[in-house]
This record gives sequence, structure tokens and C-alpha cells, in this order.
Amino acid sequence: MTKILFAGVSTLALTSAAFANEAAPAPQSRWVDVITVTGQSPVSPDQDSVLIDLAPATAPDAAGLAARLPGAALVDNGALSGQVQYRGLYGARVAVRLDGQAFHSGGPNLMDPPLHYAPAPLLDRLEVTRGPSPVRQGPSLSAGVNAVFKHLGYAQGETPELHADLTAIVRSVDESTAVGGVAGLSTARQRFEVLASTESGEDLDTPYGTLNGTGHERDVYGFGYGVRLTETTELTADVRWQEGGNTGNPPFPMDIRFMDTSSSRLGLNTELGEWSLSFKAGHARVDHAMNNYDLRPSPAPMQMRETFASSETVSVSADAERALQGGVLRLGIDRADIRHDTTVTNPMNADFFVTPFPDVELGRTGVYAEWDGPFSAYEVYAGLRVDAHDADAGTPRLGAALPAGPRMLAMALANADRSWDDVTVDGLLRIARPMSETLTLRGALARKSRVGGQVERYGWLPITASGGLADGNTYVGSLDLKPEVATSLEAGFDLETPRAYLRPTAYVSWVEDYIQGVPAEPNTPGVVDTPLEMVSAMNGDPTPLRFSNVDARLYGFDADFGLVLTERWRMDGVLTYVRGERDDVNDDLYRITPATLRLSATYEQARWSASLETLMVAEQDKVSSENSEQVTPGHVLLNAYGRWEVSERVSLSAGIENLLDQPYRDHLGGYNRNAGLGVPVGERVPGAGAGVWMRLNTRF
Repeated sequence: MTKILFAGVSTLALTSAAFANEAAPAPQSRWVDVITVTGQSPVSPDQDSVLIDLAPATAPDAAGLAARLPGAALVDNGALSGQVQYRGLYGARVAVRLDGQAFHSGGPNLMDPPLHYAPAPLLDRLEVTRGPSPVRQGPSLSAGVNAVFKHLGYAQGETPELHADLTAIVRSVDESTAVGGVAGLSTARQRFEVLASTESGEDLDTPYGTLNGTGHERDVYGFGYGVRLTETTELTADVRWQEGGNTGNPPFPMDIRFMDTSSSRLGLNTELGEWSLSFKAGHARVDHAMNNYDLRPSPAPMQMRETFASSETVSVSADAERALQGGVLRLGIDRADIRHDTTVTNPMNADFFVTPFPDVELGRTGVYAEWDGPFSAYEVYAGLRVDAHDADAGTPRLGAALPAGPRMLAMALANADRSWDDVTVDGLLRIARPMSETLTLRGALARKSRVGGQVERYGWLPITASGGLADGNTYVGSLDLKPEVATSLEAGFDLETPRAYLRPTAYVSWVEDYIQGVPAEPNTPGVVDTPLEMVSAMNGDPTPLRFSNVDARLYGFDADFGLVLTERWRMDGVLTYVRGERDDVNDDLYRITPATLRLSATYEQARWSASLETLMVAEQDKVSSENSEQVTPGHVLLNAYGRWEVSERVSLSAGIENLLDQPYRDHLGGYNRNAGLGVPVGERVPGAGAGVWMRLNTRF
């Protein structure tokens, strides 16, 4: 690790004199980090977090933007299937929302995590909480991520005004294009907007060669409407459709064939006395198909597979807030009902079909209360949340071509009690103590929870569907899973002067009943002597894992910092270090980001700026033996990018990623499962090679 860090620092030192910036970043909300795609700050200057006003367009996946923040990383499962990892936690453990709306994946391997539905041309900004998410965002163990889409506001008068915000992006490393935006008419009382985005990309170029079968396709379109019924009452409606085509997912046994999704939401905001009230109702439907032959060498007819998955989410919520004791009191209640179903087929054999997650129904009803405001000399956030969960599943369906082994396992699930319910309690306390105009001490204590999903609870057939783990193991679920409960403690400070800023945080999180794959038959490891192991061996893995409750601990340190060197030159940095360990056995948690340091030097003029950035990634040798995780060597990448404000309405950004075409393999990139990819099956998927990108944005 030391060699990697010093190599990166030396690289930057040779070039830092060429670039810098004029001033430290404008402060924003103390609890939220904001990444803007257009470079226009959506927040007021009296808040307190780092604004990244040059978001490089180095990937089609919005999850990569969040990875530029301290504590965050990208879990790369494919061009459009990235997950946000925050302080070692990822998947459903991070509360990801789209314009404040929770969104649930349609597939059992999380090929469409929430940010799959946030294409860059439609995205205004990403908001990431610093540490555990506020309780109003629902149950989760880690940070909250909110993808805020572009929207048109109301006009000042009754004369209709036409406005638009359009973006075009091109990247050479995968020959991709993305074009889209929002446009519409508005008056002082009504606004109507249409949105559209189309994207496509070819196979990814790497220093190891082109990765075959890694292209992507995604189209989004929809509309939004708002009307002010009175001075204090507004009604809104938003509808979106997304059509995804052939998209490669080399860490998975199959690739996306299509991902067709519709989502809609109605909202009513009004005031009643001293209370501001908000009511929302949402619906989302995902229909998903994946297979192992469209983007890969065709397997033998008996091994051809196509899986059809669907999910449907219905949600309602009511929130109320008012001023209280110098701060804001918020109360709320919400309900979400989610249905999943998955069928695996062989397109060459109509009698081969099986439902590994049959008619799964998940429900949650929650209530919360939180207060945010000053208390004596402190800034305080305090929140409490209670959720009642329920779950059930149908009986498996199997075709005549399925052998006796799977039928025995299906019968066991059919005869079991599949219904489940439980109650979770979440609490969060944040305290900040301003010590001077430039220094603020802060700390947080949290109890956060998460319940197991469809794969972790109801998977009865040992297959490689794992909720996005992409480790190549076969998994089954456990009907008696307990909720995960994380007790977290963090402390840090914010130091900001006109010439410098520093925001370090140290944290530790003890997770009771962490859901982890463990040997399904621990008494006779490596001996195939049970029906479960026999079926798993037929699927390529004689040592299946079972999702079970264990104890875990995550701890680490992250920070962002910057220094103004001269009137025009500035340096910025982001440091992330996290460790994840099992507390019940001597093992590490799976797929934890290695230590990283990102340093950049920026030079800024009135209408243009340029940056040179180095990303230093340490070796990751703290790996999970139970997940058969491989060690990854460290690497250093060099990137360059810049921005030109052509006019008040037009901006142009461009850059080069991996400037030196450095070969590397990201530890969170997953293992290859595509025999035609161009690298051996079982090796880590290589990272992108040198490539140029450009983004044009216009607003009128």
C-alpha cells in the first residue's frame, strides 16, 4: 500500500503546478455530499459539504459518480448494473432513491439496482448522506443516496414559457453515445415537461484487449405535470418508461436481454395551519429477461438458459413537518408492497422450467419522527423509526424435464412455513458543535436495520443468483433469517478556511445478524452427500453456501480535503479506508473496497478550468475465504478533464480516463463468467483502458 500511495503522490507532484482552483468549495448541508452533473450548484452557499462541479463522464452508470466521495466505491457488475458501496456496505444495505422514491430491483442478481434507472442525460445531481441515512429515508444500514432528476420549475407570470435542459455524451473507450434531457412549458400555475434519453455502447476496450459482449442499450421517456391549485397546494404527477436492450454482465452467469420498466408517482403538497403536508403514491413494474447465449458463445442445447423475472412495487406515504423549538419536526408513515417472481427456462426444451423464487411477497409499514435544529451550542439531528415487516412466498413450479433432486428440494419448501413477520427499530442521533468560524466537531450514534430479501430468504434451488454478489458460488436461502442490526459510532470534524478544508471521519459499525453466505452443509465439507449438495454439484458447485446470520464489524476512516495554492491553482483529495471482518469466525467480509486516495490539481479561469487527477488504489489482501475471494494488487491511474462555459446557456466538458492506458483489475469488478469475453473465466474483469469522453450541455 505504501508504495502505491507514494507512487501516486510523486506522479501528481510532477504536474500539480499546471492546475489549481480559485477558492475552496462553497459550503453546503453538513450532513449531505452533493455531486452535480451540470456544474450548477443546486444548494445554497450557507450549507456545508463539498461540491464536485466537474463530474467526469467516465461511465454510463451513475453509481460511478457516487464513488468520487469519501467512503464510497463502485461495485461494477456491468455497464448499467453498478451498485454504490459506502463504508463497506452495498446492495440493499444502502438506501438508494430516485427523486426520493424507493425503487426495487426486478432481478434476483440485482442487474438493475436503483441507479440503473438514472441515466446521466436526465440526472441533475446525486445527494449522498455523510454516514447513516436519516430515518425518513426508510430502513437501511448505511448511507442514503438520492438521484435528483432534471425538472422544470414554474414561470413567473401567466404567459407560457418554453425551457429545456439537454445533454449529449460520447465516450471512445466503448464507442458509446448518450443523448437526452427535459423540455416543456410552464406558467405561474402549471408546468408540463417531457423527458427522453437514448444510450448505446459497444464492447469495452481495456489494456488487455476488447471485452466481447459488454455493450449496453437503454432508452427512457416520460412526462411530468404540476399544478398549483392554491397558493399553498400543489398536485404533481410523474410517469417514466425505460426500455433496456442487450447489455453485458460478465460477472454474472447471464446477460441482460431486456429490462422493461414503468414507474409513476402522484404527489400532493399542502399546508394546514403550521404544518406542511405531503402525500405520495407510487407504482413501479419491472419485466426482465436474461440469457447465456445472446452475448456469449452458445452453450450446448442442454445448458442454454433464459430467465424471466418480474417485480412490482406499490408504495404510499404521508409526511408532515413544522417549525418547532428553532428547528424542524417531521413525522411520517409509509407502506410498501413488493412482489417478485422468477422463472428459469431452457429455450430448447419447453418442459424445462423452474421457479427458484416463486411469487415472493414482501411488505413493510413504517412510522418515523425526527427533529433537526439547534440545541444550546449544538446542531442536532434526532430520529426514530419503527417498521413492521411481513413476507411470504408461493410454492415452486417445475417442468417435467427437471430431475428428482430439485423436486425433493421444492417439496421441502412447499411443506415449510413460508410466512414471516418481524418489527425493526431504527434510531439516529447526530451532533455538531461549532468551535469557531472555521472548525466544527461532529459525531453520530446510530442503530439501523435491514431485513433479508427474496434471494436471501426464499432461495431454495442452489443457483448462482445471489443478489449481486457475483462470486460464482451457488446459494440457497434461510426462512428463519433475522433482521440485520447495525450499531454505528462515528466522529470527525469540519475545518474550512478561505484557503483550505479538511473533513475527516473515523467510524465503527457492529452488525448483529449480518446476512452472509456460509457453508450449507458444514458437518461434511467437500463431501457431496445431501440432496442440496447433489443438485448444487449438477449446477457446477459441490460446496453451496446458505444465507445465514453471522456477526460482523466494519471500521475505517475517510476524509476529503483541499488547499488553495495560488489565486488560480488548487489541490483536492479524497481518502477512503475500510475494513470488514467477521466477529464469529476468523474471516473477512466479501467485496470490501481497498484503501484509495484520489488527488487532483485544478487550474481555473473565469470561464474554463482544467484538472489532472491521480487515483491510487492499494492492494486488497483482506479477503473472504468463505466466498473464495481473490487478492487484488494495487494500481495507479491518471485522468485529465476540463470544463468550458461557452456561454450562460452552453457548457462543454471533456477528458481522458486512464491517460497512460494502465492495465488494472478493480477489486469490486467481479469475476468473469463469459467464456467469450477475451479473458479466462474466473479471472477478475479488467478495468477500462485509455479513452476520451466529451459532454455538451445546453439550457434555455
